[in-house]
Amino acid sequence: MTDVQTEFTSPSPADESAASGVAGVADFADGESASAESVSSDSPSVADLDREGDVAADYIEELLDIADIDGDIDIDTRNGRAYISVNAEQGTNLHLLTKPDTVAALQELTRLAVQNSTGEFSRLILDIAGSRDARQAELGTLVEHAISKLEGGAAEAALPPMSSYERKLVHDIVSERGFVSTSRGEGRDRYTVISGA
Repeated sequence: MTDVQTEFTSPSPADESAASGVAGVADFADGESASAESVSSDSPSVADLDREGDVAADYIEELLDIADIDGDIDIDTRNGRAYISVNAEQGTNLHLLTKPDTVAALQELTRLAVQNSTGEFSRLILDIAGSRDARQAELGTLVEHAISKLEGGAAEAALPPMSSYERKLVHDIVSERGFVSTSRGEGRDRYTVISGA
């Protein structure tokens, strides 16, 4: 049986600027970008995000029940997105769903379920048993390795293709380190290139 908890976090001005991406540009799944001004005018309302989170939680809860996997579901809304977290105590079978490809596939299925129910495109983020934190740590290691190449004299360093969400995390990490990053390529082959400031 799963438990569902809802939490709303009002974004601070810093969160809103971080949500708009690097240098005021937001990164979308289709590789297009728009200014922060146009993103904010199209952002879903709090009520829309709450509904999106509820639909997503219902979908995940049903999936967990069918698969007989234990997990508690938390819903959070911030930065114009619904965040769904599934957690469980140590020793449960939730770890079966924590591989990055599995989380990405479940996130896409959940987004489709939300879109089917609401008629609107969903940008929700799914985290299973801290998988997003683990992936962010991996991305941090990739960035550190790339920066060491730059410090060793390379003009730029390219990272492997990744999702728009992961590229956004990379852009944030790179910016914090004082370097510059851009995304190149199209669709699933879109990747990040890091260069000196």
